[in-house]
Amino acid sequence: MHATLLSVLGLALLGALRAQDGAPVQADFQQDKITGKWYSIGLASNSNWFKEKKHLMKMCTTVISATEDGNLEVTSTYPKGDRCEKRNSLYTKTEQPGRFSYNSPRWGSKHDIRVVETNYDEYALVATQISKSTGTSTMVLLYSRTKELSPERLERFTQFSREQGLTDEEILILPWT
Repeated sequence: MHATLLSVLGLALLGALRAQDGAPVQADFQQDKITGKWYSIGLASNSNWFKEKKHLMKMCTTVISATEDGNLEVTSTYPKGDRCEKRNSLYTKTEQPGRFSYNSPRWGSKHDIRVVETNYDEYALVATQISKSTGTSTMVLLYSRTKELSPERLERFTQFSREQGLTDEEILILPWT
């Protein structure tokens, strides 16, 4: 009985530590290869903002470029009504290649951004933990170099999003614009 209890507690502790560590980061991440134009193909989130705006969302383009000091300038262009809107963000590199931080002055939030998986010329799977004074949320993005991805890549996005605790109602394949 005592050994069983210790085993259960050990597994619970291991699970808690793994959850605290967050999503994995792409092994041997090569920052220069992530730059360029991407399409946002999928978006998953448990944030209230996402739940309120989900029905309005469409595919957007994102251009990633490296700054002189090794950070990433991320410019997303997305449809809003009958026009396009741009949003710029500076992702600050961390000691771990493939992991970045971003502070949003607009929303008062801190973002822990991880490139989870990519082959650089087809797709990138990115996980973000967002912390605000009101709580935390999870966001998963699926980027593609083209407007279409294979069913296998879409399924991997859905599977990974579920692994992050997101439900099917919180996972969206974005419609074309």
